[in-house]
Amino acid sequence: MATPPNRIAPAPRAAAQTDAPGGFVYLPLIAGWLVPGAGHFLLRKWGRGALLAASILGMFILGLAMQGKLYTGAHDILEILSLVGDLCNGLPYFVSRMIGVGADQVQVTTADWGSRFIVVAGLLNVIAAVDAHNLRTGRKKL
Repeated sequence: MATPPNRIAPAPRAAAQTDAPGGFVYLPLIAGWLVPGAGHFLLRKWGRGALLAASILGMFILGLAMQGKLYTGAHDILEILSLVGDLCNGLPYFVSRMIGVGADQVQVTTADWGSRFIVVAGLLNVIAAVDAHNLRTGRKKL
């Protein structure tokens, strides 16, 4: 049935409402935070997940290899921000703390760079987890 020329056709339903599969939509976000790249692996984005996992874990391991500090407590605003960045690494941070890796005091010049590598890896991990969540909810399309 054709629409008369003076009438407006009804708008199609939003794609995000009809195409988004059911289930727990926060799973890629939580999994992506805990294990770098896992959110994308759950969505079957193998290449992107592998690239993110390699980048984030590589930066984290390089930071530890440079004797970077893993923050456990905070006394001023910069240490609080560094602690938040470290916590954003998810399981790699907690496992490293449990096995006692990560200098308590910066003793060599490269250790400060290592600490920054660890913080930036955590921030990249959060961006990747949010990206996986946006892919899952349909806010972002490939």
